Amino acid sequence: MSQFSQDTQKILDTLRKVAAETLERKRRLGQYAVIWQDGESVAIGEDAPERLILPASKQQW
Repeated sequence: MSQFSQDTQKILDTLRKVAAETLERKRRLGQYAVIWQDGESVAIGEDAPERLILPASKQQW
């Protein structure tokens, strides 16, 4: 595991905490969230769409 400076580690810990709190708030509100998982964006939550629609510039035909 990489060693970070104390300031960098504090920032990383804060970002992780805020992300977890935000995902929990969205879950409680019944809203879906989009996360990065296994190299792609994935919608999670009860009302999440089955498939995300990418902008035309990102679509591969």
